[in-house]
Amino acid sequence: MTNTAELFGINVFNDRKMRERLPKATYRALKKTIENGEALDLSVANVVANAMKDWAVENGCTHYTHWFQPMTGVTAEKHDSFISPGGDGEVIMEFSGKELIKGEPDASSFPSGGIRATFEARGYTTWDPTSPAFIRERTLYIPTAFCSYTGEVLDKKTPLLRSMEKLSAEAVRILRLLGKNDVNRVTTTVGPEQEYFLIDREMYDSRPDLIYTGRTLFGAMAPKGQELDDHYFGSIKTRVAAYMHELDEELWKLGVYAKTKHNEVAPSQHELAPIFTTSNIATDHNELTMEVMKKTAEKHGLVCLLHEKPFAGVNGSGKHNNWSISTDTGENLLNPGKNPEDNLQFQLFLAAVVKAVDEYQDLLRITVASAGNDHRLGANEAPPAIISMYLGDDLGALVESIIEGRDYKSHKAARMETGVDALPDFKKDNSDRNRTSPFAFTGNKFEFRALGSSLNIACPNYMLNTMVADELSGFYEALKGSENLESDLKALIRETLTQHRRIIFNGDNYSDEWVAEAERRGLCNYKSLPEAMEHYVDRKNIDLFTRNGIVTEAEMRARYEIELEQYSKLLRIEALTMLDMAKKNITPAVIDFTGELAGNVQLKKSLGVSSFAEEQLLDSLSDKLEEFVKKTDELDRAVKLSGRYEDNLELAKFFRNNVFVTMQELRELGDSMEREVAADCWPYPSYGEILFGV
Repeated sequence: MTNTAELFGINVFNDRKMRERLPKATYRALKKTIENGEALDLSVANVVANAMKDWAVENGCTHYTHWFQPMTGVTAEKHDSFISPGGDGEVIMEFSGKELIKGEPDASSFPSGGIRATFEARGYTTWDPTSPAFIRERTLYIPTAFCSYTGEVLDKKTPLLRSMEKLSAEAVRILRLLGKNDVNRVTTTVGPEQEYFLIDREMYDSRPDLIYTGRTLFGAMAPKGQELDDHYFGSIKTRVAAYMHELDEELWKLGVYAKTKHNEVAPSQHELAPIFTTSNIATDHNELTMEVMKKTAEKHGLVCLLHEKPFAGVNGSGKHNNWSISTDTGENLLNPGKNPEDNLQFQLFLAAVVKAVDEYQDLLRITVASAGNDHRLGANEAPPAIISMYLGDDLGALVESIIEGRDYKSHKAARMETGVDALPDFKKDNSDRNRTSPFAFTGNKFEFRALGSSLNIACPNYMLNTMVADELSGFYEALKGSENLESDLKALIRETLTQHRRIIFNGDNYSDEWVAEAERRGLCNYKSLPEAMEHYVDRKNIDLFTRNGIVTEAEMRARYEIELEQYSKLLRIEALTMLDMAKKNITPAVIDFTGELAGNVQLKKSLGVSSFAEEQLLDSLSDKLEEFVKKTDELDRAVKLSGRYEDNLELAKFFRNNVFVTMQELRELGDSMEREVAADCWPYPSYGEILFGV
């Protein structure tokens, strides 16, 4: 039987292994780098590299890789062996501090948004000491950042690390102003809940749309979906339970705090939730989790789908980003405490978050914009595209009392009385949860619920960190010369909450009334990536990131181009896949089936037997097939017309407003025909076979 405590972190070069294997002076120097951000000397790196190599080789490793997160949306790695030439034609195993610190992948082959030309190939990866190295498949993985030869940031990790340092610096200044002189560092923490689908490998291999795009482009709903709510938190199937058990063990070996697992709402949908950790490590762990999910599924004859909407008609998959702020003295800065009405420190940090979310609601919407997430947002499974904040009844009432200048007394948590002697009573939470809110306060953290399941969480977190840090900087400037700090603090909190109360909404975000109300309040409602992304390079957003030293204006414009270009490429791949399926399989299958029907009609007529049923079905399918072929040609022409656009924003809008709309119409026709064609004549596995086949 596996001992989980002994298993946990066995494949990680963690703090315990560093203490065991590094000289005390080296260990102390490395810890100063990790905890305080101090520069690392090459001599220290040499000792660390040798210790890492020895540990890795002892555990069967032959190679190492700099593991990084380029703008592709997935991780990247290039493997080098530890071998170096020795005497007499032999080899020795070596790994230097220089090799640990710096790697050289080809920067021109990754998205750069025009920053790098194809012939300008050199790029660098550099070791991130704050995220521990780990072993996978006989290779030592070293988490790194990635930049071009000329220094431009080409990854998702570097802005996150910079934003964490910026937020720490601004939060520490504020806290010392409030008398917390023992605080030296503030960290943001994240616990990303990950949703996913598991389907049978054989079914997956029979669907070109799943193979090429990660989602079904055709597929009629099965007679049963999720309407009975019987899958959510239901008994886990044997095959899935075996997968989950191995997934937990593999993640625990890698130091990932996998905690909760359960069935989600849609059939074949599941969730894994970790314990929170620092934003940087949480990001690495989530990327690692998604990779391990996929590889573990292979061992069980399954495929793990991380697309935001793999199956139309049932819930898609999201990723809830539970974000909070804590000090190095162990204090959660978003904890209201027993008397939040007297907790001015909490009120100030809450006001900073409220102001940040209101002023930069467009950025938060942009962080969750993707081709896949466009299918989810606004449906009854994910928050709407309108960004708002939920504070709950208790905290909402506190904010209203501050704005209106009246007294408030916090409510003590009520007790839940079960009415059954054998069942214990327990304390209720102060407020209910709001599943429809994009950004909800949940006790001592904010849950950003709008993320798509495949998203790299570095993006929303570095933007969130930066916007809150910027507000804290403004608060510090307003308060630093105060002669009556408490009075000025209360005035600042009241003024901030009053000016930005429009972003707070505690009701039903799905209601039509809220859409109208949000418009009256002047809140953004960007329903697709092109609509949202257009505002990424608004001057206020460029100024936010440049004045805080997170990314340059050139890097922002490059990311803008990358996101738009990738959106158009993804929709083009989907359209071409759809055309392939329609022309090569669906149309011929329906022609064959209608041919059989026509033959039956002629046979029955020759025998003087009624052919009413066959004629009715034949007429229906013939009409639909004719429209289907016309719509296929229309989609084909639309894809070809996209070649006329050179501007990435205009191209993305064309794909959204023309190509995507035509794809939806073609799908509707195809799904309608699937409902009428005999099952053994339809060329692809049905929703019923896929979703209920594990």
